[in-house]
Amino acid sequence: MDATFIQQNQIIERYLTGKLPLKGAQDFERYCRENPAALNQLGLADRINAALRLLDASGQPEPWAEKPLAFYQKPVISVLTDEVQNQPLEPAKSTRPILVEPSRKGPVARTMVTIGSKDAEMADFKFDVSWSNYNNFRITIDRVDQGRMAVLTNLSRDSNGHLRMALNSSSVGPGRYDILLEGLDWRGTPVPQAWANFAVAQ
Repeated sequence: MDATFIQQNQIIERYLTGKLPLKGAQDFERYCRENPAALNQLGLADRINAALRLLDASGQPEPWAEKPLAFYQKPVISVLTDEVQNQPLEPAKSTRPILVEPSRKGPVARTMVTIGSKDAEMADFKFDVSWSNYNNFRITIDRVDQGRMAVLTNLSRDSNGHLRMALNSSSVGPGRYDILLEGLDWRGTPVPQAWANFAVAQ
């Protein structure tokens, strides 16, 4: 997927209206994560601003004002839904603090940390975002080549500037997971800040 393909196939319009197939939406989201500068060339911000002006003119509230964002969103594809439902949740026998220095340049190719093994563990992730200008954040977790697993929103840094997320390793299946850390501005608009990932052992 590239800028020409996106324009020729009206990917933005189809994505915004919910008419893009799931695989296409995932590919488009991945392209945007990997090419944030391309969003300006595609005019995405202008289209969103125009839509917001129409909502304002019609007297309707902004989408984020209708209801608070969910703290946790269930998997969006049936494969992950079935897997999570059938995945037994084992009690964590240990807690492992994991300090992560996320990438500020884009998605990370190499696996940064691996959790889980024969015994389930509680992985206490601490993402260092002390350098960010934002105070509130959103964490998006995608399972590589499958789909979105979870979205955690309205998270605040601790006194050390760490964004924390605890995860029982038995709550997700083996594989690799990409993490996007976004700052939330005063309107709740997410702005990409950093990228990380982790793997879950067999």
